[in-house]
Amino acid sequence: MNVLTASDPVTVDVKLGVRSYDIVIGRDTIAALGQRIATLRPGASTFIITDENVARHVLPAATAALDRARIKHGCIVVPPGESSKSFAIFEQVCEAIIAARIERGDLVVALGGGVVGDLAGFAAAAVRRGLDYVQVPTTLLAQVDSSVGGKTAIDSRHGKNLIGAFHQPILVVADTALLDTLPAREFRAGYAEVIKYGLLGDAGFFAWLEANWREVFAGGAARDHAIAVSCRAKAAIVARDERETGDRQLLNLGHTFGHALEAACGFSDRLLHGEAIAIGMALAFEFSAARQGLLPKAEAARVVRHLAAVGLPTKIKDIPGVAPSVDRLMELIAQDKKIKRGQLTFILVRGIGAAFVETGVDQAEVRAFLSEKLAER
Repeated sequence: MNVLTASDPVTVDVKLGVRSYDIVIGRDTIAALGQRIATLRPGASTFIITDENVARHVLPAATAALDRARIKHGCIVVPPGESSKSFAIFEQVCEAIIAARIERGDLVVALGGGVVGDLAGFAAAAVRRGLDYVQVPTTLLAQVDSSVGGKTAIDSRHGKNLIGAFHQPILVVADTALLDTLPAREFRAGYAEVIKYGLLGDAGFFAWLEANWREVFAGGAARDHAIAVSCRAKAAIVARDERETGDRQLLNLGHTFGHALEAACGFSDRLLHGEAIAIGMALAFEFSAARQGLLPKAEAARVVRHLAAVGLPTKIKDIPGVAPSVDRLMELIAQDKKIKRGQLTFILVRGIGAAFVETGVDQAEVRAFLSEKLAER
């Protein structure tokens, strides 16, 4: 598998007809943010949505890039963390955009991780019945997953991402240099979504990650390469199925279990999103092997082994604090967005790189499997 050289920025095209857009990946790409926006929307003003952590470390570089291009900009800074994906913060953001007199021809800029991207994208979809927006993802998870594809949302008390809209950005600028100072736990959590692309449809990429993950963590060419491969994989799936009626559901590998675990932990620092997805993917492979007989248990064990090797949790018991009950997990799984006519839909696997969508999964089988996992010590 060829690897990008460290100096090469790469552009991935998300092909959606008149709504197509570029993902620009490379070190220090934020420096050209203003220039790119001025080219796309000459004369537009911008409104930045970011969080307190990103504002301290990245906002100055973003505003400097806008200033160099003589682009007007306003800003709102929200608290960090999943709690900002709420009705209350959503209202504050929408009112701030309107108060700044952002017009339909102007732009919202989502500067931050997945939470900021989801919140800003949904606000852009709603204010004035739709504003264009630019994603500037600052975490690994956001760069390879949530900034691409136009899924925007806030959370409900019933579950994660249940209130939102499909609203594509007009540009994604993924500056990989921003990941150099990302806390190790946050980087590991984002890496779970990188692994996902290998597990759902690219066995060769998963094998490459097994051999090269230390270089990905260290930074440089291997990291940029892994991000580019991930973005290409997601872009191809989104181009085939923008509204998640078919293939795009494969991107939810590990998410049915993972979202339920996140919600059971109160969307708190007990369990980061990527950590929940790591456990969810381990469970999806083990459920496919042990309860469905779709692949050898040794192959599921290989997946768990790699997740554990990089320091990600793989079992429900790895979550600190009191484990959720089976009843609570089943209640949360029943709120999953892939539910159809009350029937459970899971992303199952026939092997590494061979995920598929299975509807009508037996609830009793899922309950029995989770009971076994909760009993593990």
